[in-house]
Amino acid sequence: MMAFLGNAGWSAVPEAGEADLIIVNSCGFIQSAKQESINAVLGWRVLYPEKKILLAGCLAQRYAKELAESLPEADGFFGVEDISKITEAANSLFRKTVSTLHSPLPAFSRPLLSLPGSAYVKISEGCDNNCAYCAIPLIRGSLRCRSVPDIVDECRGLLARGIKELCIIGQDIGSFRSGRAGLPELLHAIAELPGDFWVRLLYIHPDHFPPQILGIMEHDRRFLPYFDIPFQHASQKILSAMKRSSQNRGSLNRRGTAENYLALADTIRKRLPDAVIRTTFLLGFPGETEEDFACLVDFQEKLRPDWLGCFTFSREEGTPAYSMKGRVSKKTAALRKREIEERQVGITEKSMDRFVGKFAGRNLDVLPEEQFTGAEETLWLGRLYCHAPEVDGAAVIVCENGTEIKAGEIVPCTVVARRGFDLEVRL
Repeated sequence: MMAFLGNAGWSAVPEAGEADLIIVNSCGFIQSAKQESINAVLGWRVLYPEKKILLAGCLAQRYAKELAESLPEADGFFGVEDISKITEAANSLFRKTVSTLHSPLPAFSRPLLSLPGSAYVKISEGCDNNCAYCAIPLIRGSLRCRSVPDIVDECRGLLARGIKELCIIGQDIGSFRSGRAGLPELLHAIAELPGDFWVRLLYIHPDHFPPQILGIMEHDRRFLPYFDIPFQHASQKILSAMKRSSQNRGSLNRRGTAENYLALADTIRKRLPDAVIRTTFLLGFPGETEEDFACLVDFQEKLRPDWLGCFTFSREEGTPAYSMKGRVSKKTAALRKREIEERQVGITEKSMDRFVGKFAGRNLDVLPEEQFTGAEETLWLGRLYCHAPEVDGAAVIVCENGTEIKAGEIVPCTVVARRGFDLEVRL
């Protein structure tokens, strides 16, 4: 959106007080995210009653008619179907005509809102998994994939801008298909690019995990052994109700079962001993009993994921789960979520301890992002390969002997200690 607006003569400003237009880019996935988006509009309206506010994104796409009637604090709404029309939507709020003199900018030249040195490369849009609880297909539609040359061109352009970490994203990148190419073929094409950089793969449905990517990671260390695999549950009854089963011939798993999921994690760790696994669990799905929850607890203990995120079931209209019987109370779901999170603390701490022990005296790369001044020394915050942007812990970088570093530039370091979930490293 920023690229299209900038190309049409709009300018981004650092402070909302300087702006004519405030765009709230919303989420419509679960109830808490919807409320957060609405609260953002209400908050900006209180602060700036005279400014134009445009609610964009998934929430606006899903509830445009309802919000137009119930949210007068927003001056306009803009969905996700055709991002190029953002200029038209913005200009209409000021009764300006749309300029047609500017051609679209290439994807790699867009403004970046990501952390220094890192950029997201979206390879697909929409999803065909149709999990019973998920509203993404309702909002984003069915799966559409970019071509391999187009994606590689964007990666090449981002690297030329100095980007050091390419985060490959999509609703399920394991489902990527473009002609005869799948995710392994895409990664082979990216591997042809020269230079020292990271490639991080984010969000692969476990039933669509292509085992060929393990070989790519074994032979090219630029592809980080970091795996974001949302297992969601372990009870066969709940997995079946979630419709998390697949017959994908290219996947390591053909059916969603706890046994297959544990086998997948075991295969990853045997092939790549330095692998880091992040997952998510969904608590309180309709029909989840104490026995089902016990299955999930047992699965967590056997899986021992390095990182784990939890969320409770959100009843979303239009999804199959909306009308399912056996609804779990919010209190019970919240208690189960808390128990999983508490159990995960020790698992993650022990996982991070291995970086102090196993990697002792061994250089790892760290990506510095932000400098701050401590009580006695100047420190930086950054990330190792085990840290995805914003969702995991961080690396606390201690600079000795006046070492100078630059945000967004990968440098070698040594891990010396664990601080909670974070790791202390020295250059």
